Amino acid sequence: MDSSSNLNPLPEDIPDGEPAPASVFATRPLRPPSTSSSDKYSSVEWTSYFDKEDDVSIPGSNDVFHVYMAGTEGPVVFCLHGGGFSGLSFSIVASKIKEKARVVAMDLRGHGKSVSENELDLSLETMSSDVVAVVKELYGDSPPAIVLVGHSMGGSVAVQVAANKTLPSLAGLVVVDVVEGTAVASLIHMQKILSNRMQHFPSIQKAIEYSVRGGSLRNIESARVSIPTTLIYDDSKHCYTYRTRLEQTEQYWKGWYEGLSEKFLSSPVPKLLLLAGTDRLDRTLTIGQMQGKFQMIVVKHTGHAIQEDVPEEFANLVVNFISRNRIGPHGVEIPGTWKPSQPKT
Repeated sequence: MDSSSNLNPLPEDIPDGEPAPASVFATRPLRPPSTSSSDKYSSVEWTSYFDKEDDVSIPGSNDVFHVYMAGTEGPVVFCLHGGGFSGLSFSIVASKIKEKARVVAMDLRGHGKSVSENELDLSLETMSSDVVAVVKELYGDSPPAIVLVGHSMGGSVAVQVAANKTLPSLAGLVVVDVVEGTAVASLIHMQKILSNRMQHFPSIQKAIEYSVRGGSLRNIESARVSIPTTLIYDDSKHCYTYRTRLEQTEQYWKGWYEGLSEKFLSSPVPKLLLLAGTDRLDRTLTIGQMQGKFQMIVVKHTGHAIQEDVPEEFANLVVNFISRNRIGPHGVEIPGTWKPSQPKT
């Protein structure tokens, strides 16, 4: 038997006018269209989450702080981001909270779109003074009830504002994944961590992809809106690099966290500590929690940036904290006059 009889004829062997036999590859199903990397990690505008943005000029200085705002009713949830982040770190959270409360997310000095005379002065006192100055410019001498929400470095700033007692309308304090003991112990590794991260990006999309694939953020949607304002374009190197020069602010790092636990516990307003793991709790806070001085919740399946990784859960926790402590636009309200929606089960 001639084995060649089982083979398809070559094109030149096919008589004119006869259709060519179908190739075995012709029946392979077409691959469904896939989302390209550039589309998957493309940037998203803040307008999908916040209602407006504004620049707040501070009298007597050349400092201008950028803020994003959402919502029209209820107390003000004033959000302070971590080092190297920006106010847009709270984008998705703002879109969830704004039906129940107002949200203001500020770019701290040296970050995002804020511009200041000394971009490298990230001392705790300077940043806490910046926050109070912005609140005063936004609301004058009669600010509404304010719940400070601070992530990491921003958590230290929020605690310092509370400790200074310079915000009379402060009604609540939410600190996100920062504990004195763990933070101070990690400082010796910080310069190495900063130097080991990728420094230059050919595009914003690549920076977003790096943040997600590298594990610093676990939520692509949040990364697409928050990462762009953490970058600036370097004309000399023709690439994007980090907006905030954290490695040049080392002199302030220890001051962010020393005494943090005691200051947090001594704040007279209702307090909530959100952590990504119980191992982050130091001795002082452990004792304080046992004494019922604050509420603590460990958020599972998240990294350090809890507000970005699980924004819906984060928003529910903040709204429930406000409701539980009956914080209205002017402070404590009569029970039952303002209720948040129940979190999904």
